[in-house]
Amino acid sequence: MPPRPLLLLAALWCGAACTSAPGPDTLTYYYYSEPRSLDPALSTDVPTGEVVAMLYDNLTQFDVEGRLGPGLATRWETDPSGRVYTFHLRTDARFHDGRPVTARDVRASYLRALAPGTQSGRAWPLDPILHARSYAAGDTSAVPAIAVPDDSTVVITLEQPLNVFPKLLAMPVAAIVPAGADARFGDHPVGSGPWRFVSWLHDHALVLARNPDYWGPVPLADTLRIRILPEALTQAAEYESGRLSVVEIPFGETRLWERRRPAELQRRPALRVFYIAINTTRGPLRDVRVRRALNHAVDIPTILARLMGGRGTLSAGALPPSLPGFDSSRTRYAYDPARALALLAEAGFPRGFTLRLWRSQRPEYARVAQAVQQDLAAVGVRVEIVERDAASARAAARKGETDLFITDWYGDYPDPENFNFPLFHSRNRGPGGNLAFLADSALDRLIERARRTMDPREKEALDREIDRRVFELAPWIFCWFPEDLWAVQPDVKGWRIPAIFNGQRWNTVQRTR
Repeated sequence: MPPRPLLLLAALWCGAACTSAPGPDTLTYYYYSEPRSLDPALSTDVPTGEVVAMLYDNLTQFDVEGRLGPGLATRWETDPSGRVYTFHLRTDARFHDGRPVTARDVRASYLRALAPGTQSGRAWPLDPILHARSYAAGDTSAVPAIAVPDDSTVVITLEQPLNVFPKLLAMPVAAIVPAGADARFGDHPVGSGPWRFVSWLHDHALVLARNPDYWGPVPLADTLRIRILPEALTQAAEYESGRLSVVEIPFGETRLWERRRPAELQRRPALRVFYIAINTTRGPLRDVRVRRALNHAVDIPTILARLMGGRGTLSAGALPPSLPGFDSSRTRYAYDPARALALLAEAGFPRGFTLRLWRSQRPEYARVAQAVQQDLAAVGVRVEIVERDAASARAAARKGETDLFITDWYGDYPDPENFNFPLFHSRNRGPGGNLAFLADSALDRLIERARRTMDPREKEALDREIDRRVFELAPWIFCWFPEDLWAVQPDVKGWRIPAIFNGQRWNTVQRTR
């Protein structure tokens, strides 16, 4: 425990930092909860992933539009097999302590994230590397598939062809740290990114300063302060008083903000899908006709309009509209109770049956669950709503204990593979993300082909076919693709809602007065 005078000073500092309006060269952001760490190897949550993007660089990185581009690697290529990737590093990148970034730092960063003692929990972007999983399990002591022929070249060999691998290297866990970083690194981070670490007063605020020696666009502001504000009401109040540069608008507050501050709002279709997983292994739900009946029985357009402020695009598949493979011409399951009743009778359930619908305690989930319960009752399907905390509800779904489960999926990287493979391949049933426990051999083969091909046109065609097959199998009640809505202070310029969570690095943002 620190001496009491230091605690008092910390409290006084927080009072000034957390309640005063930001200076003209300071931008102020916020997180709902503290980052787990400032160490990329321990990145398991969105706050950690976002701040990692500010402090560090990756070989590849996403811009605010979700496009993959050069990071520490200026270019890369793969061999004809699609298994060997060669990355060529820039020579003008330096860590915040002045050391040059070399290929050896890249290799050391990946081995550190994979090491059994790191307890990363999110090293899966590196799993495709040959022998990486054996190394992480402690079964081998080396990963020769990460080769460093010289200071500016990294050659990585994969277990099998994987066309999304460069996108995986833009994930937070693959950020580059100096070789030799120890266990205390998360409290004293040294990266090569556009912002340098200044201070972290836990549960209150992080302070970052501009890196004037950055190889890319140097931040336009001097300071970026990131406050910890768990409550949405507090966030809104702090924004309205000018003490936050931006704020996310909850779905339930959409209409209010549209009336009061329309000129300050930014919208963006999220790389996210909201759905109700149907466990395809349980009772009547094994029959695709029953699953299609459930889709016809629920009035999704009305739920979206009335309960979610209309913030979303109705879905007829799992791929968001911004991704290749999305088919805008596909007709969704229409709200049609008569058709639902006919399908149920055809499947042998003219009098319906009983299901349990699981949900977490998020307020919007409660409202959606009640609407679904009412709609299904109209076609004879009796629904018991089971409410649990988020961790317990998801654990039950992963174990296959739920009939229906209200949830959503955020894209980790902008590619159809990030939806198709975890959500629908039979290998990923349960804990892997396939909460519908769908197992379809034809679908598996399509997904595997789409992951291997190096032809972008073939991949897009396969992704479209995968999404069509998923829609026909109806492993979900297809709902909508949400829309992000943020307010931005009138004097803050250059900030945009990022397409992917770690795509906004704040280096092009400034205050104009």
